[in-house]
Amino acid sequence: MNAELIRPPVAELVFQLHGRPLHPEFFTILATRRVRLEDCDITARITPAGHAISWNHAVAPLTEVATIGDLPGGQRRLLSHRMRGERTDSVAFGQGLTYQMSFQVETLNHETYEHVHDEIIADGTRRGLLYNFRPHNRLALAPLGFVAIEARRGCLFFTAFHTFPDELTVVKTQSLIERS
Repeated sequence: MNAELIRPPVAELVFQLHGRPLHPEFFTILATRRVRLEDCDITARITPAGHAISWNHAVAPLTEVATIGDLPGGQRRLLSHRMRGERTDSVAFGQGLTYQMSFQVETLNHETYEHVHDEIIADGTRRGLLYNFRPHNRLALAPLGFVAIEARRGCLFFTAFHTFPDELTVVKTQSLIERS
């Protein structure tokens, strides 16, 4: 089964925010972590292309995805950006709720890439959700998917790293949901 789990090319990635839950059948789910907070449930999923993070809240249920292709979203797709370079964006909702995102796509030299790869593994073993893909050959670095969720009073912070060793590329996303 793992032989089929090949990372897509980085050029095919899109970042989207949907104003509703997306059914898990839209994704091949490799790893899942659920977090229950006082007024919401969060589900982080690592997929072959990236991640899907669902925030189930009464004011604004949201699903953030780093994926390939176009997911059904209709009028409830709030953001959609091809993942290239750096990008920031935000969406304001009623009742003082704001969603902010940024992503960076960075191609590194081999030595720096290996260092970042090792840092993600070290961080992922201490916190968050880490998925270590099987490498294409036993000497190659494996792609990684890592999602961390941090909750502080009045805000929720998601950080994700996805590595693409064949392209020596790291994709980092950061999202903040704030209540004023």
